[in-house]
Amino acid sequence: MSETTEISCGCGKAALTLHQGPFIATECHCTSCRTAGEALAELPLARPMIGQNGGTHFVLYRKDRVTFSKGLDVLVAYRIKPDSPTRRVVASCCNTPIFLEFQNGHWLSLYGSLWPDGAVPPADLRTVVADREGLPPLDDAIPAGKLQTARFYARLLGAWIAMGFKSPTIELSHPDRAISDIAA
Repeated sequence: MSETTEISCGCGKAALTLHQGPFIATECHCTSCRTAGEALAELPLARPMIGQNGGTHFVLYRKDRVTFSKGLDVLVAYRIKPDSPTRRVVASCCNTPIFLEFQNGHWLSLYGSLWPDGAVPPADLRTVVADREGLPPLDDAIPAGKLQTARFYARLLGAWIAMGFKSPTIELSHPDRAISDIAA
């Protein structure tokens, strides 16, 4: 029998079923994640995306192990720039951050804030810590890389191989929005 985890947005209108476990959990410290996290935090009722140390906690799942059991129609994507290779998806009903998706990616980076307190898988490593200019130093609790680490890429590649080199698409009902429109 496979392990499943049920998570949802804050109001419950969008729900996901996660099959088996994640292939890695990370804490990203890139400028893009901080920029998007600060902007999306301005949405009404939004859950925080950025942790106290300036990182964004993600739990990475293969796309073939994520099922949207309800609320796919309430998901809205935001991009930092129109040609950004990443989109950050929130539930428009309550502005809960749901996932970050890389263009043509075979995985979803689910926001750690989706899990109930104490239930989120802990981060295995930190990535892109070179972007932390002006932030307090990090502790040495978990490995960190100035960019993405070899371990991170190895896990991504292993997941892609296990999926037969497929990269499923997730079609949303709404057109992508610009993060700059939030403050407008």
